Amino acid sequence: MAGSSGRWRNIGHYNARGIHGGRALAEGIDKMVTGIESPVDSERGLAARLRYLTASDAGYEAMDRAGVHVRPRTLIAWLAEEQTPSKANLTRLDAAYWELRRRNVVADLKRRLNKGGRGTRIEIDPVDQSRVHSRHRRDLERGLETRVINVRGNVWDRAVDAWIAGNEPELEAIWDEIIQGALGTDWDAYTYVSSVGWAA
Repeated sequence: MAGSSGRWRNIGHYNARGIHGGRALAEGIDKMVTGIESPVDSERGLAARLRYLTASDAGYEAMDRAGVHVRPRTLIAWLAEEQTPSKANLTRLDAAYWELRRRNVVADLKRRLNKGGRGTRIEIDPVDQSRVHSRHRRDLERGLETRVINVRGNVWDRAVDAWIAGNEPELEAIWDEIIQGALGTDWDAYTYVSSVGWAA
């Protein structure tokens, strides 16, 4: 990708702080996923997670992927609150819950981000150069500023699919397409960002 091999490739070399826009996209999508607020080590939080995970085959599969390997009678004891999972299994149950939650909201995320074809406006905050010596700052003569663009089309469907698959190269490629199409000759300066945010 041109963005990853261009002027901003060594983003941290002179203490500039930022992440690739593809990763920022993933973090933004992550923030849209809501779920049980009570911590897994609380009685209420554990019970809610166990109910959610044991309500479908997909939940049992998520527990298996997370490494929750216990006998059926142990799981029954957890559900009956007669036994408490070990700290390690609590961590695994929480991971399984959030993985399943993410998978179950994929369609909703796509709908919210596409907004019936209108797309979603995103705000791009440039890399933080406050710790970079002035002689090493990029584009210092014109400065980098927060940019707002509207993202529409099949981009959000692809981004959500890449996010749920954990496909970082695809997210990076999608980000490069977004900024090349919207920012013109400035796009390379926004390959890496401080953050990307939106309301959807």
